Amino acid sequence: QVQLVESGGGLVQPGGSLRLSCAASGSIFSINAMGWYRQAPGKQRELVARITSGGSTHYADSVKGRFTISGDNAKNTVTLQMNSLKPEDTAVYYCNVDLYYMNYWGQGTQVTVSS
Repeated sequence: QVQLVESGGGLVQPGGSLRLSCAASGSIFSINAMGWYRQAPGKQRELVARITSGGSTHYADSVKGRFTISGDNAKNTVTLQMNSLKPEDTAVYYCNVDLYYMNYWGQGTQVTVSS
């Protein structure tokens, strides 16, 4: 069993910044990638950013240049630095870990961008 613990969501004004963190623990043998997804009300869950164990990153077009994902292989953690936040970034953000044979999800953390 694998557990993901997320932290760092909250309420921020447009143009502000937030930092999301996620730590994976449990029966982890090898991580292919970790990432962040988000789901806004009435919309499908979408990929925000993903980082492989080798350090390769992928971002949704909507967050390129504003969000930065980083990971620590030794600690099984992933962090998402979100700058220049917009109201359309409002969503529940979910941490994901890809173990090649199985995917696990965090419980989600709310990010609200509003004045």
